[in-house]
Amino acid sequence: MKPGTRELPLIIISQFCCTSLWFASNGVMNDLVTDFSLEEGALGYLTSAVQFGFISGTLCFAIFTIADRFSPSKVFFVSALLAAVFNLGTIIESNTLWTLTSFWFYTGFILAGIYPVGMKIAADYHKEGLGKALGYLVGALVLGTALPHLLKGLTAGLSWKLVLFTTSILAVLGGMLTGIFVKDGPSRRAMQKMEISTISEIFKNASFRTAAFGYFGHMWELYAFWAFVPVILGVYLQLHPDAVLDVPILSFAVIAIGGLACIMGGYVSLRVGARKTAIVALSFSGLCCLISPLIIATPSTIVFIAFLFFWGMVVIADSPMFSTLVAHSAASETKGTALTIVNCIGFSITIVSIQLLSWLSSFVSAQYLYMTLAAGPILGFIAVYKKP
Repeated sequence: MKPGTRELPLIIISQFCCTSLWFASNGVMNDLVTDFSLEEGALGYLTSAVQFGFISGTLCFAIFTIADRFSPSKVFFVSALLAAVFNLGTIIESNTLWTLTSFWFYTGFILAGIYPVGMKIAADYHKEGLGKALGYLVGALVLGTALPHLLKGLTAGLSWKLVLFTTSILAVLGGMLTGIFVKDGPSRRAMQKMEISTISEIFKNASFRTAAFGYFGHMWELYAFWAFVPVILGVYLQLHPDAVLDVPILSFAVIAIGGLACIMGGYVSLRVGARKTAIVALSFSGLCCLISPLIIATPSTIVFIAFLFFWGMVVIADSPMFSTLVAHSAASETKGTALTIVNCIGFSITIVSIQLLSWLSSFVSAQYLYMTLAAGPILGFIAVYKKP
């Protein structure tokens, strides 16, 4: 049996379980505002808290080279338990806006020990076929990210706390799966001591920069699209009052179908390579941004939903490909740090694009708003197409 054959399914399940914490806040946002008597402006703080936490966490993990100096499996395990605890903290009845924001900030911070570390573990097992392995892994992230929308739709009428209980329990189970049953991969080369210059040395690698800049362009679009999927559906309902759409369930479906695209892209990359696969997906997602006004205007609900499903696939299909290119460009002893710092910068970019869309929504018609997301795929395409 090849190394990683048994471990990969366990890592995939763990990744799905733990990343369900990511958008748990989005799934219960309106309930929080009502139950804790928060002001309308609180939505922006709560939405950004997890992202800011993840950015801070990945920066710290990268600077202190956590995933390269310590056992990635143990880091994943401890991080999953801590993230589950912080997520549960949000159900405390005495919470205020400050404590809610803090709990989700720390949840995001600890997620830095889950998503990039999970990819590091997979990379340590799969020198060959890494694109396929990461396709499954990022696919699990996508499903985990979408899960709170599904839980919210399925538990309509029940307490919103059930969503948070469920995601925390899943995170504990996911952490235990990897922590107990997945050993460090055969390709792992532990860094002996912390080197502050590691990040700057990584960026001197031209192949790494190419992959990283492509990833940054992809991230400009991805999370803004995911965050605004319910908004896009709401806009369509306003423009077409006769349409009937289940927003929570459709939001789950549009995001979740990206998991299938990641897996398909992983297999495609075995034939044509990760770079070409990423370029094609990036091109299609940029095109979706540009033609979104035409599709939102169409009276055909079937065409609109089909378009969102296609967009949901191509917007994420390039993510595991860029992570594969990043992992292949880094030395074994700095692979974890390379993946982590790219995540840190990429998610910092998502904050800018999400806030830009929120600000522009006051000036630009909602129908044309999402064309601005095309800037990311266009710049990412230029970076990757001009390979070193």
